[in-house]
Amino acid sequence: MRKGYVLLIAGLVCLGGCNVDPGTKTLDVPEKAKSKPPYHLDFETKVSKPTPAGLSIPAVSYTGNPKALEKRASLVVKFDGAGVKNDQPGKDRLVLDPVDIPGTGGTLPQNYMDQADVKVGKLLDGYCYKGTAKLSLALVRSSIKPGATDADIDAKRLSDWLPVEVVFKNPNAHPRC
Repeated sequence: MRKGYVLLIAGLVCLGGCNVDPGTKTLDVPEKAKSKPPYHLDFETKVSKPTPAGLSIPAVSYTGNPKALEKRASLVVKFDGAGVKNDQPGKDRLVLDPVDIPGTGGTLPQNYMDQADVKVGKLLDGYCYKGTAKLSLALVRSSIKPGATDADIDAKRLSDWLPVEVVFKNPNAHPRC
């Protein structure tokens, strides 16, 4: 009789949302709805001029959700090293220093983007890279550490990844390249 009551109660509980597949004995838990990041990045339409770093990342503009604004953020740049001889996962991304991002919209400062050009140029130079490089940019919270992992970056990301292709003309080509 007790087994009957236990089965009856378990059956009623399962009717309320327990989707158990008898073959796998796992629960189907609905996935959390992905929330929209508080910032949206886009590139300025102005043509970027070449820099001494050998490449020029276009100026990045941002718009932010007024309910989730940050005062400072860092730009993360990931290089798609597929096909590069010495590709080292984990060393194909840069976390730049924090920068002020006032208001709900604007453009990242030009001197900040110039620093990004120099650092990405050094990264590509280390790979002996020439040609068109595929990069992705995202804003993250300013509290991120410089050697952050992909999981750290995703946890502190404030925008979706913005892909861009830039031409890299290595001005400092090493003899080993």
